[in-house]
Amino acid sequence: MDETGTERGNGGAGEASAATAALERIVDPVVAVADGTITYLNAAAAEAFDAPAEASGRSPADVLGTTWERLEPIVDETAVGAARTVSLADDRFDARLHRGVDGATITFVPDGPARDDDEILKGRAVAETPVGVAISDPAREDNPLIYVNDAFERTTGYPFDEVVGRNCRFLQGEASDPETVDEMREAIDDDRPVTVELVNYRKDGTPFWNEVTLAPMYDDDGEVTNYVGFQNDVTARKEAELEVERHRDELESVLERVEGLIQDVTTAIAGAASRSELEVAVCDRFVDEPTVEGVWIGERSPATGALEPRASAGDVPESPAEADDHPAVVALEDGELTVGAVGDTAVAAVPLSYSGVEYGVLVVRTTDEDDVDDRGEVILSALARAIASGINARESSRMLATDAVVAVDLELVDHDVAPVALSAAADCTLEYRRSVHRTGGTASLYSATGATMDDLVAAAADLEDLDLVPIVDRGDSSLVELSGDDNVVEWLSDRGAVARTIRAEDGRARLTLEVPRSANVRAVIEAVEERYPETDVVSFRQRERDGETRQEFAARLEAELTERQLAALQRAYLGGYFEWPRPTTGEELAQSMGVSRPTFHEHLRTAEAKLCGAFFDGEHGDE
Repeated sequence: MDETGTERGNGGAGEASAATAALERIVDPVVAVADGTITYLNAAAAEAFDAPAEASGRSPADVLGTTWERLEPIVDETAVGAARTVSLADDRFDARLHRGVDGATITFVPDGPARDDDEILKGRAVAETPVGVAISDPAREDNPLIYVNDAFERTTGYPFDEVVGRNCRFLQGEASDPETVDEMREAIDDDRPVTVELVNYRKDGTPFWNEVTLAPMYDDDGEVTNYVGFQNDVTARKEAELEVERHRDELESVLERVEGLIQDVTTAIAGAASRSELEVAVCDRFVDEPTVEGVWIGERSPATGALEPRASAGDVPESPAEADDHPAVVALEDGELTVGAVGDTAVAAVPLSYSGVEYGVLVVRTTDEDDVDDRGEVILSALARAIASGINARESSRMLATDAVVAVDLELVDHDVAPVALSAAADCTLEYRRSVHRTGGTASLYSATGATMDDLVAAAADLEDLDLVPIVDRGDSSLVELSGDDNVVEWLSDRGAVARTIRAEDGRARLTLEVPRSANVRAVIEAVEERYPETDVVSFRQRERDGETRQEFAARLEAELTERQLAALQRAYLGGYFEWPRPTTGEELAQSMGVSRPTFHEHLRTAEAKLCGAFFDGEHGDE
């Protein structure tokens, strides 16, 4: 007995007959297809497609002709549990496709005026369709179900006699959206069709997403006699949509957080007056992240090689990297970001390296392993590069200001170093004078003896990645400008070291550089040895710089001179213009610059005035 007191046997057959009669008023041609064959064809479909009534087992192409050519690929690509409407080339119909586990049911909806009521759907079509069908009777109290088909039973897990006589709200539960339920109720009250998606529950309590379409059915007098509902399990599609939405929301949250972190760290880097201040500010900002327990920046001790903290924030152990397998130690050894577990926390360590010089390691301890996934590693690596660049800038500035330096003498034989290669090729001696900063890079000025300008130009032309520009040709002594892909002076400057002297002859160069005593001198020397194999370290010596060096005075003067003024002063001095008798005329020097003689003299006089001002004003200021 069901809840209405009707046995499933005859009563069920009676309800099915009622369902069939109800569907006769609203259903169009229907075809059910499974495994490439027609499993059911109703009378309306047989008439519409001029097919025999008993078409079961036949190929859809034989019965539907060109209509099936349009529908077949769409049936194949439609997900199980989904429904869609397909526009057909046939001007009589459009198709409503419902895809189930066992096949598909296609309802052909007239594209023109409604057909006569004699186009009916037999009970077999309702029973065998792979889409859940339920019919209710609004004339009875609480609009109970009077019929459900087999697909409805398979989808919900409820047998026929536990369903008939009950309102379909029994499928709803805790996760069913109240607003969606209200939308269905309002559509029934207004006698209009509606399609919604909501969470329903099977008999065993498992939830599933149900696409429900409800529509009223009318009698000849226009009165609503029944409601028909189509049920489609769209759980797979809906969960995929919700997963995409969840990822989108998560990504937006991460991007917002990352944007703030990057902006704050960049601001800290730009605003710090010293390396120590920069490191403290970076640690303080990182530890503000909700999943970060602690953060520290460490550096290897020049004396012992042990990793020692320079700055920290949050929960950081007293000895943060004692073990050799600690991610911070491994990161410095391998030169790449390393992630590992230390105790009950995840640790990400990324080297702080700029242009091959090691400035330590950034270590972040977090309770959320998701923070150090592929996305987190990219963010940490980018921030580490910015931090290392900021440290390099502070170290380079300190190099110019500090008096406590380590002077290192090196001997280079690598022909990638321009003066080494040119001294061998032209059999000459080159001495470094100074560097000139230009757009796109730095050029270095060298005085050359032992070879003519023609020999120097010819030798440079045979060397790869070396550009030589003649500046002054005095026969036995020339001034040339060297530039190329490998400028050792610029490369050292990027690493916080200053090239003081370079003297090259016979394919060997003696280079003296200075590094701040408090800097990681070993890291600078290791970077030189790695870049230029067979480099010999001749000597180390610590000293205090006495007053302003020649290079610093030149740098201060250069800041005051325009490029033309500096070129005029250099050419005049190196070309012997200030000697008597003059070996070079103002006209010749003007031609070497590509300007007129009056213009050359104007640049020269202005440069001379600035030179005197820098010398005398500086001397007066020191008294």
